[in-house]
Amino acid sequence: MTKVSFIGLGVMGYPMARHLKAKGHEVTVYNRTASKADQWVSENGGRAARTPREAAEGQDFVFACVGNDDDLRQITLGPDGAFNGLRPGTIFVDHTTASAEVARELYEEAKKKGASFIDAPVSGGQAGAENGVLTVMCGGDADAYAKAEPVIMSFARACRLMGPAGAGQLTKMINQICIAGLVQALSEGIHFGKRAGLDIEAVLDVISKGAAGSWQMENRGKTMNQGKFDFGFAVDWMRKDLAICLAEARKNGASLPVTALVDQFYADVQAKGGNRWDTSSLISRLER
Repeated sequence: MTKVSFIGLGVMGYPMARHLKAKGHEVTVYNRTASKADQWVSENGGRAARTPREAAEGQDFVFACVGNDDDLRQITLGPDGAFNGLRPGTIFVDHTTASAEVARELYEEAKKKGASFIDAPVSGGQAGAENGVLTVMCGGDADAYAKAEPVIMSFARACRLMGPAGAGQLTKMINQICIAGLVQALSEGIHFGKRAGLDIEAVLDVISKGAAGSWQMENRGKTMNQGKFDFGFAVDWMRKDLAICLAEARKNGASLPVTALVDQFYADVQAKGGNRWDTSSLISRLER
């Protein structure tokens, strides 16, 4: 049994922490809204901490999954931050989708405590978290990763060290860049098919077996055709992620014209009240 804590019990963190408990780990949880942590404990057992620092004290691993760079700094740094509760040898695994810059910053801060930091953003959405089949892309030191990987696999189906601190976040940026283009292309294809008078479900069934097939097509094609956008990862969060991608591209000189365009298309979806719709709602722009 490994002593672990989980900071951040949102739509992703709540089930991820549950999988850790189900695998036999001793789990302490912290959430900014304390009632959420108390609810988790009532359902799963374990212990609720009242500050990130308390959550980190005495743990072998500290996991986190919060909203953005600012949230991450808030729960790690400062008097009540988790880093002030880390003991030498503790491994902090961050599943937040954040910037590579903050990952490198916290890696260095953890080293000062004799601890390790791994940036480990995930892909697979709420369903992947609920079912314990997330894909995890990691940045950090190889020895710390080797110790963390078996624990991470409590809620993952794939996990890989991509390079030094920040490499996990950079890989997640590529993931989001690819998704943005795929969803826009799928939106245009479905829209085109409707205007052409085709049976869209039949079209999707056929082309999903060929070179056009993708996870997005298999899992969102039919619901996009039906105008249903209540399936997880929200437009607001996608725009946050794409802003990170575009900011990093400005630093490294990468050209992301399609990503920049799709980001503005998502802004159009927000403007029509679709902030909490899932990312497949791009098609709503075309079907006016």
